Amino acid sequence: MQNALLVGLSRQMTLERQMDVIANNVANANTNGFKADHSLFEEYLNSKAHEDNFLPPDRRVSYVLDRGTFRDMAQGPLEATKNPLDLAIEGAGFMVVQTPAGERYTREGNLQLNSQGQLVTANGDLVLGNNGPITFQQTDHDITVSPDGTITVVEGTNRVDSIRAKLRIVSFDDPQKLVKQGSNLYEVGSAVAQPDTKSTVLQGYIEKSNVHSVVEMTRMVEVMRAYTQTANMLQQQSDLHKAAIEKLADVPA
Repeated sequence: MQNALLVGLSRQMTLERQMDVIANNVANANTNGFKADHSLFEEYLNSKAHEDNFLPPDRRVSYVLDRGTFRDMAQGPLEATKNPLDLAIEGAGFMVVQTPAGERYTREGNLQLNSQGQLVTANGDLVLGNNGPITFQQTDHDITVSPDGTITVVEGTNRVDSIRAKLRIVSFDDPQKLVKQGSNLYEVGSAVAQPDTKSTVLQGYIEKSNVHSVVEMTRMVEVMRAYTQTANMLQQQSDLHKAAIEKLADVPA
């Protein structure tokens, strides 16, 4: 009877953590470039009793263990915006940005210019090119970004094409090792960054979140139902335990 309570409790704990993951996915369904997370579970077997006087022999008890999460790195849908500073990466690449905590990586491409003419993210972090921060002059206009990330402008009234920078795009040997830092940024963690020459940059597009809202809401309902069923089972076991104690305490007259 106690085993049933412990198994049910382990199940409820993992369901609660799974709900946190799903809720975070749903909350970021409209976050540009967001990658959904999913839970990993495995069976944990408790060791047998050490005494050998059980008839029949005691059996292993199976618990639920949430081993961690994995990230869905699939490409999100692309939305055309016609904004020249909106950039989407088609492929496995990430843009490199400079934050107060150091270099970070993102796929959120709704960029803009700050008061110093520097290319920044929506959070104000500097977007880095191969030679550092990307800066435009006041006379620059008609910004064009080629598929390889080269940024050109028409300079001044003479309509001279000038190259301002080339976006620094990197990919990773194992993207699952990246660590989420909030604000749609990733830290390198134990992954290894390398220059990406296969991904292409699409100007005038935004990569949307790859979260499937209907699927995540369905999972949320499933988790809620499973949690309720487990709670009912635990209540039934508790009632049986209480009834057994009352029965054993009933001394015949």
